[in-house]
Amino acid sequence: MYEETIAQMEIRAPAERNPKLAAFLEAVNADMQLKAWWYSQQTTAERLQMSDHSWIHVQIVVNISLRLLRLLSRRNVEPVVVRDHGFTVKDAEVVITAAALLHDSGMSIHRTDHEAYSLFLAARKLDSLLEGIYEEPARSILASEALHAIIGHRRRGNPITLEAGIVRVADALDMEQGRSRIPFEANRPNIHSLSAAAIDDVKIDEGEDRAIRIEIEMNNSAGIFQVDELLATKLRGSGLEDHVEVIARIDAEHEKRLVPIFRI
Repeated sequence: MYEETIAQMEIRAPAERNPKLAAFLEAVNADMQLKAWWYSQQTTAERLQMSDHSWIHVQIVVNISLRLLRLLSRRNVEPVVVRDHGFTVKDAEVVITAAALLHDSGMSIHRTDHEAYSLFLAARKLDSLLEGIYEEPARSILASEALHAIIGHRRRGNPITLEAGIVRVADALDMEQGRSRIPFEANRPNIHSLSAAAIDDVKIDEGEDRAIRIEIEMNNSAGIFQVDELLATKLRGSGLEDHVEVIARIDAEHEKRLVPIFRI
């Protein structure tokens, strides 16, 4: 059964003339151990009746992270690897992609403190994935930045780099209906699954006054939980606050009924 699931896994993201990112993604898609971790982290999520934490979630976070970084770069917001180490924005793309790919890998072990477990899994894995793309000491410097972004995505992660803040916010922006699939199919809705089901669409575009404009379309007011409790919490302290505008709205005349009755 697991063989079929793993065989479907292929991370797709726009490299956009970044050969190092393209090479990194190629190495990722050839790595069966990494795919096994994605399979196992989703198994943990299903056992706990949680929202999707599979490779699909991982791919979404990768693409959102790249979108955020590229929009910020258009406004000359400088990644830390450029400012502190003299790397390029293309190298920063590798850092956030690496962090996004491995940020939930620790859930293959346990949900509690999974961010910390992700670190010791990612440390050795990043070295092998980056081998042949970067030489030392560049490889270890970029791996360290990715590891900081991984631990920084937790609720009180205190990210101190732009790259870590991007991954933290990108993780929260995977909030559309699909993430509530498992709890709803199990007929055990909770505020997480209800609020996710209330989100129809998330649009990330270039803003006018700020670099990034995020528009969230809801079908029910329950979606406010996703926006205020999850996204706003991740946005605060991310370092992106001054660069991001968030607008959430319900365009429908009547709110969608998400559950006919709730029993305890």
